Order: sequence, then structure tokens, then C-alpha cells
Amino acid sequence: MSMLKVTFFQRRPRPGFNFSFEAIFEEVRAQLKDEITPEIMICSYYNDGLWTKILNILEATFRQSRSVNHITGEVHFLNLLMRKKSVLLTIHDCRFMERKKGWQKTFVKWLYLDMPVKKARYITTVSENTKQDILKYTRCEAGKIKVIPVAVDAMYQPSPKPFNTEKPLILQVGTGENKNLPRLIEAIAGIPCRLSIIGKLSDRQKIALEQHNIDYSNAYKLSQAEMLAQYKACDIVAFVSTFEGFGMPIIEANSVERVVLTSQVSAMPETAGHAALLVDPFDVQSIRKGVLSLIQDAPLRQRLIEAGQKNKLRFQSRLIAMEYFKLYQKLA
Repeated sequence: MSMLKVTFFQRRPRPGFNFSFEAIFEEVRAQLKDEITPEIMICSYYNDGLWTKILNILEATFRQSRSVNHITGEVHFLNLLMRKKSVLLTIHDCRFMERKKGWQKTFVKWLYLDMPVKKARYITTVSENTKQDILKYTRCEAGKIKVIPVAVDAMYQPSPKPFNTEKPLILQVGTGENKNLPRLIEAIAGIPCRLSIIGKLSDRQKIALEQHNIDYSNAYKLSQAEMLAQYKACDIVAFVSTFEGFGMPIIEANSVERVVLTSQVSAMPETAGHAALLVDPFDVQSIRKGVLSLIQDAPLRQRLIEAGQKNKLRFQSRLIAMEYFKLYQKLA
């Protein structure tokens, strides 16, 4: 049986940045090594302005396959001149719409959503929450969009450890604005614990940690193995973001069998299912109550770990990859 040719279109990577989109589809390609012949087309230019975007669009048009063309994230506009019938577009989230105002928002909506959605035969996104955002911003038919979540890396395996009730280690993944670190810092003030923060801290965040007398450690630019070690060492994974397109740390924590505290907004409840304690990320007292519940309630922790053992099964690599393959077959 002949292999199905799939061309993957990716943004040009910037040195020093983590590119989770690319890692997602590296795993998809690995799982489909017996089903597809992949070709990777990395944009020659950064998306720094209109001219570079035009050049990337022209290059993508020239490099498109007659079989399947999969635009994997952020560079949605690459399909503006492509053949619609062969294009699968993945949109991870629509948060970029919140950062623009006035004519810029109108232009970004046209370039990143309206036209790419119109010019794609199928669209995938990582959560039902993002699907609803796409429907809100565009006139896309709901049936054209398929939700395919992100697969958890097979390296994340159960690693049971006794819970440290005297001084638990809380793992905070990310320091961006949406990661809500300032409220978490305020919430755990006075609670005997240690906070392990992954991501570069701002001066303001460092000041907040000192003001609230938080015992913490900080690391960034970690390898996958180092990140796994962070999950294994912790007692609680805190992921109380104000916004997430998906929320991979929830599933990674489920897989390692650590209890999770996450938000009741955006895509996080959908990702967590019943395998996390949900709190209001905008309410410091709600976060604090959640942390104390996880520390003090052993039966609750056990229920969440058992729920996580089931929840992670939804995110197995082969299962996710085959969902993409079904779409590739329809496109071909």
C-alpha cells in the first residue's frame, strides 16, 4: 500500500523560544510513520511584518502538495493562495484577538481567522473551548471543525511518592501573564510549602515572592528530562491560569500521578475532566482554599489521582495521531 504524502507547514523558530506546536506534530508524524510520508516546510521568514507574511504565503503556495497540506499553528494565513480542497488548518487558540484593538483587530481577524478558515477544507483545534471561539469570531460551519486534543508524551509515566503534608512542593508551570503567578503567590502566603517555578521571572514577580516571604526555586529553559524530574519531585501541580487553549501540564501531572489544582475557566475544565480540583483563578481566596484542601484532605488527593489515571487515557499518542490520519485520508 502506498504511503500518503502530507506536507506540514510550520513557522520559523526563534532562538530561545519553546515551540510546543512543532513538538505536537513531531509526535503525530512518529506515530504515523507507517501511514504517511511527511514533508516539513518551515517558513523562511519570521512573521515580523506584512512583507514577510506575503513572502511566506508565496513560498507556501509554491511548496504546497497535491495531496495533503497541514498548517500546524500560528501561521494560519499560509493557505490564502493554496488549493482549498487539500488544506487542513490547525488553530490552537484565539487569544491573539484579545491583544488587538481597532483596525488592527479587524485586520488580524481577517488575516488569521476569516480568510484562513474560509480557505481550509477542514479545521482542527485542541479543545471545544477554542472551537467555540472560532465559531464566535467567524462564520465557519461547526461541522468543518474537529476537536483533536494534544497527546501526552509517553515519557510521562506513573511515579508514586508519599505526599509531604508538612511542607509540600508546589510546581508552577509558566510565568506568562495568563499563568496567574501573582495571585498564586498571594494565595499561598503563610502556608508551609515550597514553590518551584518554571519560567523566567520578571522583576515584579520576584518582588512579590519576597514581599510574601515565599520559599521558592526557579528554573527555565529545561530539557524534557529535566521537566519530567520537576513533576516527579513535586507534590502538587498548580495551573491556575486565567486562559489556556488546552493545558498540557494537567495531563502531564495526571500521567505522573500528581494532584492538580487548576482553573474553572477557559479550556482547563475540559482538559482536566474530574482529575483536578477547580478554583476561580481571579479569586485569591478560592486558590488558597484549593491549596489547603489538597494539603489537608488525603481522600481527595487519592480520588484525584485515580481520576487522573483514567483521564490520561484520552490523550494517548496513537489515538490522537489516528484522528489526524482520518482527516488526511479525507483530504487525499
